[in-house]
Amino acid sequence: MFEDTISQVGRVAAQAGAKVVEAYFADLASAGITDKTSDAKSEGLVTAADVEAEKAIVDAIRSTFPNHSFLAEEAYSQSISAEHLWVIDPLDGTNNFAHGIPHFAVSVAYYHDGIAQYGIVIDVARGHVYECGRGLGAWVDGKRAHVNQHDALRQTMVGVGFYYDRGEMMQATLNSVGQLFEEDIYGIRRFGTAALDLIHVGLGRFGAFFEYTLSPWDFAAGRLFVEEAGGTVTTCLGDDLPLDRSSVLATNGPLHQAMLKIVSQYKPADSQVD
Repeated sequence: MFEDTISQVGRVAAQAGAKVVEAYFADLASAGITDKTSDAKSEGLVTAADVEAEKAIVDAIRSTFPNHSFLAEEAYSQSISAEHLWVIDPLDGTNNFAHGIPHFAVSVAYYHDGIAQYGIVIDVARGHVYECGRGLGAWVDGKRAHVNQHDALRQTMVGVGFYYDRGEMMQATLNSVGQLFEEDIYGIRRFGTAALDLIHVGLGRFGAFFEYTLSPWDFAAGRLFVEEAGGTVTTCLGDDLPLDRSSVLATNGPLHQAMLKIVSQYKPADSQVD
């Protein structure tokens, strides 16, 4: 189903990154964990696994496509308007990884002229591989994935993410969570790995997921997975999702307007929601 050169290279690259991450997780003492909360480029923790996995992914892609561009979390910030652009998160869920929690992922997406064409997310600890291609559907371990058919919030589980901001943005998120509970949803889940949260929407486990600030490498592959599984992805204000830092709302489709009514009410003072 994914036999073109782009998908073959993307798969090999993601698997190369996953091998690096897996090896470091088996020996966390060697992972060189650093706190980057004061870094202007990045927030939270970074590890040797992040850096080396990113290099392994980029090297694997460049061996076939030496002239392609890259947007990645650690070391690459080439133009998002490039004709051929790979968007990479070598280790999504670094904080989970660094604390020994086996819930993190490698995410690789390919964009052509600004449009997502292929994505792969590997759940490293569990070994599951999630792939999607524009017009080809979303697949998990060779089986087709579909969003759920819930049409009322009271029927569904909702995923949520928290940005590193501990002020207005966190309060906005908590306000939205409170209102969702007033809608009698089944529950809230916060797993700390946005790529896999989006996969959960595509698999029908969540009816919706939202976060007020994500970077493009966090959602580039997962966004296409949700859409190819039949779902809807926008900003938390209902606008088209840019390939830039943004708020993200992903749903099964039928729940999108109900979710927007809640999450669009809260806009943090720093205006980083869209």
